[in-house]
Amino acid sequence: MMFHVFPAGRMCSLRRALLLWLVPVFLLVGAASAGFAYWSYLRMASTFMDNQMELLAESMAAQEQDIALPPLTRERVHKLGTYVVQVFDADGKPRFSSWPESAMALRETPGFQDVRLGGERWRVYTTGPGKADASRRIQVLQSGEFRRHVAVGQAGAAIAPVILLLPLSMLILWCVVAMVSREVGTIARQASAQDEHSIAELPLDRVPREIAPLVISFNSLLTRLRDAFATQRRFVQDAAHELRTPITAVGLQLENLRGDLCTGAPAQRFAQLEAGIQRAQRLVDQLLKLSRQESAGAEPALGPVNVHEVLHQSINQLITLADQRNIDLGLDASRLPAEAAMLHCPGSDLRSVVDNLIENALRYAPEGSVVDVRIGSAQGRLFIEVEDAGPGIPPELQGRVFDRFFRVPGSDAGGSGLGLAIAQAAAKRCGLRITLRNREGRSGLVARVETR
Repeated sequence: MMFHVFPAGRMCSLRRALLLWLVPVFLLVGAASAGFAYWSYLRMASTFMDNQMELLAESMAAQEQDIALPPLTRERVHKLGTYVVQVFDADGKPRFSSWPESAMALRETPGFQDVRLGGERWRVYTTGPGKADASRRIQVLQSGEFRRHVAVGQAGAAIAPVILLLPLSMLILWCVVAMVSREVGTIARQASAQDEHSIAELPLDRVPREIAPLVISFNSLLTRLRDAFATQRRFVQDAAHELRTPITAVGLQLENLRGDLCTGAPAQRFAQLEAGIQRAQRLVDQLLKLSRQESAGAEPALGPVNVHEVLHQSINQLITLADQRNIDLGLDASRLPAEAAMLHCPGSDLRSVVDNLIENALRYAPEGSVVDVRIGSAQGRLFIEVEDAGPGIPPELQGRVFDRFFRVPGSDAGGSGLGLAIAQAAAKRCGLRITLRNREGRSGLVARVETR
């Protein structure tokens, strides 16, 4: 069974993983430090106080006469740790006690002992019967609770810096992980900014050493991806150029043959062949336009563009197609004066957006209908709308029509499925957004282009 440092799900986080592993370690180290400090201070204090007790007992045993000691209180015994002195006859009868409340009998075994009396712990030292004056024995007591409190106090003083450093360490760790996460987030934003038009390696100057291999691998992937896109663009461009000449030649031959055909079935088949050649020519033109649009070195210059002028130019160019299909193509520019209809974007891209939307409307609108182009402003955003009376697009397919070569099933208009894809890419470079909606209460589609 493989062990994972990062848990699955929402807990899969570098910050949480570090805290999950380091906080218990810090707490364990703190507890171990507190235990060791308590043990070491208790041992050190016990050794020192035992020496004092032994020295006091032996010195009093060496005196020829009993020394009168002042009586003690319970506070001095248990809180201040004052020694309790007891004097016994050689046969164990008590002669004197500095704190009569202790009432502890003489311990037969000389030396140090730990005694529990009345629920209280005592450290006791008893002189031997053969030392100094054999007619008396000295017994010195000290409160065990006092020794424990001394050890706890000293251990607490020793562990206090560790306890104070623990939250500080957690805060520093949290901040460091936050900074690392921010750097990783910067790398992620740089990676997400890549697209097929601008693929560049991610910089490595501020990348942590542990993450650098991942970024280097990602850069290698980006390089291969950029080469693949470049190969694809070259293939599309070369194929379109190679196809353009023979298709044009076939179209010219068809023009020459038109006068030699008889009416009836041959003329109908000729018309179908001519429509297919025109569709192929349109496909080649759009492929060339798409390849130029995606070319890495073909970044159009930004500048102020008058939307009124662009719309007039596009309508003038497409008016022939409108006349061929007997469609009334009109422009309503009264809602926005020309001086207010300015955009800062590549003029060629804006023209590509407008051309493709109007041309699509003319091709899908039924003959004899109307295509309206409007320009206006709503909530501070400039918009262009192209409205036709065509069949519209089912709502579930409106997002897919921007995919390359996608055509709505059942559509009888001759198209390549590239027009809206080209318009969408050009709109993004202009900082515009294209939305589609069906007309309410009647057939038709409204394509809206607006600033973001």
